[in-house]
Amino acid sequence: MLKETDIEKRLVSEVEKRGGECLKYFNPAKIGYPDRICLLPGGVLFWVEVKAPTKIPRNIQLIRMDRLVSLGQKVHVVDTFDAVDRLMKIYDNP
Repeated sequence: MLKETDIEKRLVSEVEKRGGECLKYFNPAKIGYPDRICLLPGGVLFWVEVKAPTKIPRNIQLIRMDRLVSLGQKVHVVDTFDAVDRLMKIYDNP
C-alpha cells in the first residue's frame, strides 16, 4: 500500500519535471496548512495537501484550505499517484 511519502515524492517529481519547484511548507506557529506550495513556470502557484490513500484532511486543515481559497489561492488534495497525475494535467493545459 502506498504511503503519504510515496505520493509526496511523486508530486515533487512531477512538478520538477515541468520546470517547477515543489516547496515543503511548515509553520509551527500555524498548523494545518497544506504540505506543499507548487510553483510552475508562467507564475502558476498552487497549494497541495498530500494524504495517504483513504485518509481525509483534519478539521483544522479544512479550515486552513478554505481560508486560502477565500484569498484566491488554488488548493488541492491528493491521495494517490492517479490524483497527482490528474492534478498535473490541469496545469499542463491552463
